Amino acid sequence: MSGGRITTHVLDTSRGKPATGLQVELWLIESTESGFVEGRTQLRTAATNEDGRLAAPLLDSEEMLAAVYEIVFCAGDYFRDEKRRHILEAEPVFDRIPIRFYVADANSHYHIPLLVAPGGYSTYRGS
Repeated sequence: MSGGRITTHVLDTSRGKPATGLQVELWLIESTESGFVEGRTQLRTAATNEDGRLAAPLLDSEEMLAAVYEIVFCAGDYFRDEKRRHILEAEPVFDRIPIRFYVADANSHYHIPLLVAPGGYSTYRGS
């Protein structure tokens, strides 16, 4: 049994708070030996809680494979929500934010956080 998992959390840097209710999708990226993408398979969809985190890992244990994955953060929907609309001067620049990454070791923890605002974002591999 492996201990690998994929997790995330999202911070809304325009408000200085966790991003509550932001939709997150996890995709498995299927590619050829030469690296060309053949397709994508959606594995999970979840929304962040009041702490900007998900209730459970996007992927864990026996489901983890050494493979290419993509987390898509639905930032445009989050910022267009009526509770946050007041911070927008215009439509958010980034509607969907895809973060594609490679899991080399299926026994490791891959934490992929997102820092997001209506006009920009950043990410890193967390712990």
